[in-house]
Amino acid sequence: MEFFVILLKSLIIGGLVGFGVGAGAARMFHAPKVQGMGAFRTLGELNACAGDAVSHFSFGLGFFFNAWASSVGAGAFTQDVDHRIIPNWAAAILIGRGKKVEDTLHNPKKMAFVGALVGMVVVTFLNSTASAIPESMQAIAVKVLVPAANLLINPVMPIIFWLAALDAGKRSGMWGTIFGGLAHLIMGNAVPGVVLGILIGKGVDDGGWNRVTKTLLISVIILFVLSGFFRGFDMNFIQSLHLDVPVWLTDLHNLISGGGK
Repeated sequence: MEFFVILLKSLIIGGLVGFGVGAGAARMFHAPKVQGMGAFRTLGELNACAGDAVSHFSFGLGFFFNAWASSVGAGAFTQDVDHRIIPNWAAAILIGRGKKVEDTLHNPKKMAFVGALVGMVVVTFLNSTASAIPESMQAIAVKVLVPAANLLINPVMPIIFWLAALDAGKRSGMWGTIFGGLAHLIMGNAVPGVVLGILIGKGVDDGGWNRVTKTLLISVIILFVLSGFFRGFDMNFIQSLHLDVPVWLTDLHNLISGGGK
């Protein structure tokens, strides 16, 4: 009886979440005319898949295993369920039918209903398997699924996104490679940098070096500089060259971040 209660609640919750997430993700492509719903990374990651059904599915799959391990081991969902899995799998289903992104991924109505179906399946699967697995097996499942998910997230997903950047054109490939490499060095994962590189490259291809693309490039550079500073990348880089870190730089880190390396 308890299993059927979980099943029923999962179908209802998954459907409602998927409906909202699917519609909200599609509406982001029509901003600022309408209000979207979702994180900036959701929009960037959907764009990075370049309307390819396989890329959307594989991207969602990479985070599905991590979400599955979390639900089995910790009894809680990760944010990847609504930010990444549902919208990307909904997009994969719609685009897989051979239609353009304007009629699928950018269509709030279609994304809402397909997202609802995907949400029902995903949430029901995660909850039902988590409740059915004994506690003694949960620890084993976590030990198996978490390493698999980590391998998919890094290095498999960065490679897929990098290949997507190269396929998107020379500019997207160049900026994706540059910022992807910097992101890997600074953040430990190249995906954010590759996504930003694709956005810059496609922006230049569509509108040239206008005010928007220049502002975006400057903003990304500032983002990387600040991220590298607060992560201590500058000091680690100097030390990797077997050089002494300047005292003023150490003092600056201590002053701003409360303790540099």
